[in-house]
Amino acid sequence: MTSDEAPRVPLSAATDEGLEGPIRQVEVADLLTLIITTSPTPSAPSTELLSQILMSFRQHCPDLTKCRVILVLDTYDHISSTARLKKGHVTAEGARKYAEYKANAKRLILQECAQSGTTHREQDLLEEYAEAEFGSVAYAQQTNAVPLTITKTEDGRIMFIEPLQRLGFGLGVRSALRLTETPYVWIQQHDWNLISDIPLRPLLTVMQQTSQPATADSEGAEDVRVPIKYVCFPSIRMVQYATSDHVMQFPALRALTYLHKQNFSVRCGNGKTTKIPLTPLFFWHDKPHVAETQHYLDQVFSSRVALPRGAFIEDTIGHRARTEMKDGEWRKWACWLYYPEEGKQLCMRHLKGRTWRGAEGELAQKLEYMRLNQGLGEEAG
Repeated sequence: MTSDEAPRVPLSAATDEGLEGPIRQVEVADLLTLIITTSPTPSAPSTELLSQILMSFRQHCPDLTKCRVILVLDTYDHISSTARLKKGHVTAEGARKYAEYKANAKRLILQECAQSGTTHREQDLLEEYAEAEFGSVAYAQQTNAVPLTITKTEDGRIMFIEPLQRLGFGLGVRSALRLTETPYVWIQQHDWNLISDIPLRPLLTVMQQTSQPATADSEGAEDVRVPIKYVCFPSIRMVQYATSDHVMQFPALRALTYLHKQNFSVRCGNGKTTKIPLTPLFFWHDKPHVAETQHYLDQVFSSRVALPRGAFIEDTIGHRARTEMKDGEWRKWACWLYYPEEGKQLCMRHLKGRTWRGAEGELAQKLEYMRLNQGLGEEAG
């Protein structure tokens, strides 16, 4: 795993004309890889979290179900008396259940994400090894690299990454990006599911077409296209983002929003026009998003010291990106937010994987809270 160069699908294979031109029917699976990250969760060994995500894809973005899949099965650092999942601590029971969960998760993905008519068995997976380097190499006694086991189907359409030590979300994503052979990726944490439809093919078309080299019209005026390298999907905290304090309190960000917020028109091969509403986004979120693979590697993972082991991208790179955007470098990051119904329509729901105990466990906890609240009400009466 030494190269950060992502293979490209030629844009000419997917697009014919400008933003309103028809597109050839290139399969989304040839353009995009689905990267899912998972880690120890109280619901283990159940794979219900992953199952809910896959179900939401089938309902709201079926093109995703046909794409290549890379599942990052991150691990823990310490076995402790008390679980602190964000810090990489699990109990002995949690460690046992997570080992079972990883086997269950691989079986689920092999079953649910295989191409139609194809059956994969875990014992037939091809195995290879790599490393995820991080941090400084100033001290010779520190290798600062995590060994990785990579298993994949013979056709390479399903891959699993299992680190010997905890990577954290950021390095887990980087490890998967380095194995990606498509120009775009969908990054998916294991506890966010879709609740609204995502027009993935038109969205990728817009991203492709704004990445083409600028041209000049008949009068010599240059066609300056605003780059779209990253598109995040709205959750509850991003409602009406374009008019929120994250934007309105900063004159430069207000001006960028006023200038670039728009509905991009995509005329597909069937003659119909699809509108893709986007507004500039002034942050790099970890929650589900689509991004250009090479942009991700160049911009977020520019060097081995860019992100510490165990770190989240939004906690580190995200804040640096926002600072640079405020200073006029938004185009450098090219972040956008999908913005249906002027930001009033949500597309995702957070299942809170660090506390979620499965549908039955969540219902039992809710009933217990109701019972306790009822008891307190009776005592007060």
